[in-house]
Amino acid sequence: MRPVILWFRRDLRLADNPALSAALRSNAPVLPVYVLDETRELRALGGASSWWLEKSLRSLSDALEARGSRLILRRGPAATILSDLVAQTQAQGLYFNGIFDPGVQARDQDLATRLVECGVEVHRFNGAHLINPDSARTKTDGLFSVFTPFWRTARGQVSAGLHSPAPDRLSPPADWPASENLVHWALHPNRPDWSKGFTDWVPGETDARRRLTDFVDQSLATYSQDRDRPAVSGTSRLSPHLHFGEISPKACWRAAQAAGVRHAAPETQVEKFLAELGWREFNAAIAGRGGDLATDNFNGQFDAFPWRDDPEGFSAWTKGRTGYPLVDAGMRQLWTTGWMHNRVRMVVASFLTKHLLIDWRQGEAWFWDTLVDADHASNAGNWQWVAGSGADAAPYFRIFSPMAQGAKFDPDGLYVRKWVPELRQMRSKLIHAPWLASAGVLAGATLQLGVNYPYPIIDHDVARARALAAYASLKGSRQPTP
Repeated sequence: MRPVILWFRRDLRLADNPALSAALRSNAPVLPVYVLDETRELRALGGASSWWLEKSLRSLSDALEARGSRLILRRGPAATILSDLVAQTQAQGLYFNGIFDPGVQARDQDLATRLVECGVEVHRFNGAHLINPDSARTKTDGLFSVFTPFWRTARGQVSAGLHSPAPDRLSPPADWPASENLVHWALHPNRPDWSKGFTDWVPGETDARRRLTDFVDQSLATYSQDRDRPAVSGTSRLSPHLHFGEISPKACWRAAQAAGVRHAAPETQVEKFLAELGWREFNAAIAGRGGDLATDNFNGQFDAFPWRDDPEGFSAWTKGRTGYPLVDAGMRQLWTTGWMHNRVRMVVASFLTKHLLIDWRQGEAWFWDTLVDADHASNAGNWQWVAGSGADAAPYFRIFSPMAQGAKFDPDGLYVRKWVPELRQMRSKLIHAPWLASAGVLAGATLQLGVNYPYPIIDHDVARARALAAYASLKGSRQPTP
């Protein structure tokens, strides 16, 4: 019997996978394929994402082999490779879940058209989002630019359905086409191996399910409070698993709602978590409007913004050597583990774009390379939100004070002490502003500013005044309320 091709992309799971379920319903042999598409028009993976992908593909391959199947790996332009595989295997159909990144949808549509003209059935599904990114629309059939009304509409469209378990077995094709060796793709870093601190992560569907269960059982009940405290395990840490599709957002939705039904978490906490899933949907909707959210200001007014060229400041920011402890802790956590706490992401992004007036695109590109959860829409959308150029953007005069943010969300300095060991002995009241400490206090903490920890690279008040002037220079910008 002629097989069908199951094209894995960012849906590296066997449960709750609509493309896989449909392929199985065809009753044809299933040929699972993953293509590492490095076409110039598509954005290349960052280093941390490449690290994750390699482990996730190994996990998926093992899961398929346990079910009598295997994963065929190919590297090159997906349209060409899949067309060749269809011809080689005489496949009767192609099944896949959609991706909504710039350039991908057009490529997928061209491929689908080509295959349909050759008599091949093409079946595309939504396995990455709660709703289709363009389905939430205003009363005048427009698209939302503000989250609250978007989520009010989108939430009513969510249908999480029932859990679809992984199949016990996949019917194999009569003949297997050749597969490339994952080792030859060199996705894991070496010379040097900068991923040695990624020990908290276990890519793959099994750990994604475990992490969701642990979060719902241990953290959901206090989510809205604890999610802002970087020293507390209060977030789900599901973002990389969601990005690579090792777990579906609908599975997360069902688990959270089930916790509410059995009174394991208050409804307010459940709704807060669901809204965070909704923010992911919002960014996907914004990114699908055309253009590239990672390079183009959503608000064109910001095309005239006077960004500064500051290589030294950018280098200090990337290395966690700004002299602002909360900022430095976040940047060091990112480099070491491939992840950063959400609250701290906002603080470090605000520092780069508002204290240093460095173009948000530079920060977005750094995060793209260093985050294991680097998602095109979410990464770019969140950077633009902080910078003020994006949809539902924060007011430009909201300039985070790293000291105030640290005192509020890391009052004992536990997060800073973990990631900035130079400050471990500093008093809690001064740990977020060590330059205010007396000489005696500094000596007691074995801290020498300018020697083993830097002075702030810019004064907060000076930076704030400069940022306000720069933002106010934009034609028609709103002035802060007295």
